[in-house]
Amino acid sequence: MRPDNVGLIQYLPRTMAIRTATPDDASSIIAIYAPIVENSAISFESTVPGVQEMRERIAKTLDRYPWLVSEDATGCIDGFVYASEHRTRAAYRWAVDATAYVRSEARRVGIGKRLYIALFEELVELGYFQAFAGIALPNPASVALHESVGFECLGIYRNVGYKLGAWHDVGWWQKSLRLLDTPTDPQPFCGRTI
Repeated sequence: MRPDNVGLIQYLPRTMAIRTATPDDASSIIAIYAPIVENSAISFESTVPGVQEMRERIAKTLDRYPWLVSEDATGCIDGFVYASEHRTRAAYRWAVDATAYVRSEARRVGIGKRLYIALFEELVELGYFQAFAGIALPNPASVALHESVGFECLGIYRNVGYKLGAWHDVGWWQKSLRLLDTPTDPQPFCGRTI
């Protein structure tokens, strides 16, 4: 948890920079993600990915979808967000799944919200129409984040995941990114920098 007054400036959203992730960010991303995998049911992964595996995930994602990171004033990565394929059938190609994580010491100051807003801007530019997010429940902080950026709850998969000795529900949220019209194929992100 962030100290009340100590170092507050470095966590204020106005001091953060958002940029495209690179495979070289793998260690910093793992540092954020590892405690979530190891100590919670927020992620249904049971093993923390290694650095090489995370490097490959980032590179593979960037071929087609945005993966963004936020950096604080010192250059420390304090959060990340990315899009991924929603479903494999061709008619789903204008929809993505969206995922965001923020370092525990940097939560509740708007980093996740700013990351999502930047991600949505990229997705609209690429030609996507819908974003979906699965949230392991209960997770009121994640629900609040997603709803603050316009996601609406669709429903709940009951007892769909077993982790840490218990069954867990997953809620599904949807956000419309733009008005519906006759689409053209989405463009690949191709690792461009923002």
